[in-house]
Amino acid sequence: MAAYTRNNAWNSGGTLSNSDLLWYAKGVGQMMTRPIADPTSWWFYAAIHGEYANPQTAWYPKPAAFPAWGFVQAPPTIPTTPLPTAQAQAQYWNQCQHGSWYFFPWHRGYLLSIEAQLRKDIVALGGPTTWALPYWSYFGGNAGSQYQMPPAFAQKTLPDGTANALYFTMRYGPDSDSNIFIPTAASPDKDPAYGVVTEEAMHNTVYTGHNKQTLPPGFGGPNTAFSHSGQGHGNFERNPHDLVHVYVGGQLSDTEYGLMADPNTAALDPVFYLHHCNIDRLWAVWNASGNANPTDPAWLNGPAKQFAMPGAAGQPWYYTPGQMQDLAPLGYDYQEMTALPAAPALLTERLKVLGATPDAVARQAARPQASGPTELLGASANGLRIQGRGTSAAVKLDATVRRKTVESFAPVAKMATAPPPDKAFLKLENITGTFDATVLNVYLDAPPAAAPTSTAAPAAAQSVLAGSVALFGLRLASLSDGQHGGEGLTFTLDITPLIDQLHLAQGLDVASLQVSIVPNKPLSAKGEVQVGRISVFRQASEA
Repeated sequence: MAAYTRNNAWNSGGTLSNSDLLWYAKGVGQMMTRPIADPTSWWFYAAIHGEYANPQTAWYPKPAAFPAWGFVQAPPTIPTTPLPTAQAQAQYWNQCQHGSWYFFPWHRGYLLSIEAQLRKDIVALGGPTTWALPYWSYFGGNAGSQYQMPPAFAQKTLPDGTANALYFTMRYGPDSDSNIFIPTAASPDKDPAYGVVTEEAMHNTVYTGHNKQTLPPGFGGPNTAFSHSGQGHGNFERNPHDLVHVYVGGQLSDTEYGLMADPNTAALDPVFYLHHCNIDRLWAVWNASGNANPTDPAWLNGPAKQFAMPGAAGQPWYYTPGQMQDLAPLGYDYQEMTALPAAPALLTERLKVLGATPDAVARQAARPQASGPTELLGASANGLRIQGRGTSAAVKLDATVRRKTVESFAPVAKMATAPPPDKAFLKLENITGTFDATVLNVYLDAPPAAAPTSTAAPAAAQSVLAGSVALFGLRLASLSDGQHGGEGLTFTLDITPLIDQLHLAQGLDVASLQVSIVPNKPLSAKGEVQVGRISVFRQASEA
């Protein structure tokens, strides 16, 4: 039996009647009383994830303005001096792993460390020795009813009348009205500007890489070195992780967004840790459902720069991804660990749409299915500037490569024996800018017979939504003198269903595809986003 159980934050209605949340508020409040240079303070731990506290760093805003920590609206009031020593900052601060296969294990160790400090403070205040961080299961509850932020975080005071440390001003939500909810399939707000937050990536079967069930770069992200705000986000990191961050943070104006929307302010907000406990829980569920973590020593042993957290007696605690991959040795579990239902039979459903007979579907389902190599099918000629309500561009297709995709669609009579048709992926490459609180919705034009009216973009009746990406980490990834040299962010979307519809409408043999990129809210010049290239790839199936 685990020593600690992380419980659902929506127990007791998600209010301060939930003792886990009440003691969390008291523990956070105690950690907030300490200066930023103290490794046991709330501020120091937030800076471990990422910070805009040290004006000497390359990523500190110049001229000084939000999101620099000194410009965060109270509550809370954030101390920014005196800073820790340069040695302590180099050891601990700005470590969070994003756009990397280290995303899951680094955050698991981070949660364990701050949870231990919170428990120590809670016990000193007279709280339970078994306290553990709760999690926000925004997909959970009766019919998915827990999409709303637990009410305890919206209360200004605790039951005894003292200030509630869980209450923060700079949370704006999807509608910029401080109503914090996650736009899931169950949430009541079906604004077409929102990309829906889903658990679809949980049906991936490859941690890093791709196969018939998994879009590149895989469930857990690409193989990288140490990656603080890396370029290519893994499928689960893209959705739900990134979208939840940006929707909770939200935006108030063209210069101000909520703390959760930026990696270097996100961990200031106590709701961050409930979000990441849910992310951690879902990784554990993914593993418990029969999916494997990497066995590559480069993943098991971690990057050359070791992961370090404040430990006992002032000494650092070092850990590796290999040490983080199983809950049992770490001494904790979760209230809810329901295994995933069987993954949808994507190939079977696809073949039915394409007109395959039941016999052909059954014979294909019984065959081993392997994904072949990917090949560039086409790309936009120039980069795109996204302002206002968005823009569009033509992705010119290579005639020779396009012909391969056209020919991969076997006649219905041969579907039982021919390899499945090509799959297709769209990449938004090298996205740069400074306004993290942006969601980009990506639409592709389809012929009239191929456009499902339920997903049509309001501005273009014959466009279909290919997917949505949240630009969490945009500012950091865009710095020319930053870790990634200003490469920006890159995302991959599966557009196979659209390719199938084009084929059915006899519109696949085209010279180009029209792609529209629409932000969830109009962008001013200050919030401008640049996309380096839109590219489309074919992925063949091996015979």
